[in-house]
Amino acid sequence: MTRPLPRAHFNSSPLVRFLTENTMMDAVQATEDVGQKLGDWLNFRQAIALQSVFQAAPGGTEPLPAHLQRAASISPAALAVHVDKVRAQLAESITQGAPAGSGLALIQMPASDLDEPIDPKTAFAPFRRFHAAHQRQMENSVRSLRASVRLQLTKRGGRLQQLAALDAAFESILSEREALLLGKVSKMLEKRFVQALKLQLKQQNETQLDTNSPNGATQQALSWLTPHRQALRNALLAELDTRLQPTLGLLEALTSETPDT
Repeated sequence: MTRPLPRAHFNSSPLVRFLTENTMMDAVQATEDVGQKLGDWLNFRQAIALQSVFQAAPGGTEPLPAHLQRAASISPAALAVHVDKVRAQLAESITQGAPAGSGLALIQMPASDLDEPIDPKTAFAPFRRFHAAHQRQMENSVRSLRASVRLQLTKRGGRLQQLAALDAAFESILSEREALLLGKVSKMLEKRFVQALKLQLKQQNETQLDTNSPNGATQQALSWLTPHRQALRNALLAELDTRLQPTLGLLEALTSETPDT
């Protein structure tokens, strides 16, 4: 039995909660109107494009192009199963490696110990590449999934078609800003990593720990590196659920819309 999909809540981000709970960023209460804040992000052309979507009458939506008319209709229940499957595959890719038959590239977590000599300026580089590769994988998969759900709304016409057009406009307008903000997560993780590494190296110097000993390297990984590897995975899982929120919102609209509206 497929587990129920998480309900998307407005202005709720699993990634922001993760960063806040792990003291990588301060909790900030919203002090501005959402519409006003959005207006500050838009340039003139984007504002005009978005306004034209808002002003389009639900009953006056354009006929679908022929290639969209030929696309198969999928029931909301089947679509929910597909969304759940994609989410599960991406999550497994992050935590264990890409599952067989998923079509996802294998992205391996760097080794649980660090190459000698350890340089705090470069030690995080393999983890940065791991993080960036998963971000690209999520971006491609979730964008395709979102477009698939949007297509099903478009095929149903009326208000759902208008919602699909609105979502497409928002995705186009906000994608650059989203990439910029998500790109900062790796820097936050790196800052925490480097702080812990410097503390570890200081403690090693103070206790004259033999870092060339295999047992010493294992103890080093277990004492501080393993939690940071897990934090990296947890951050990616939180980002995955954040990236999926627009898709889940579209799916909820499709599921709740009655056939005669």
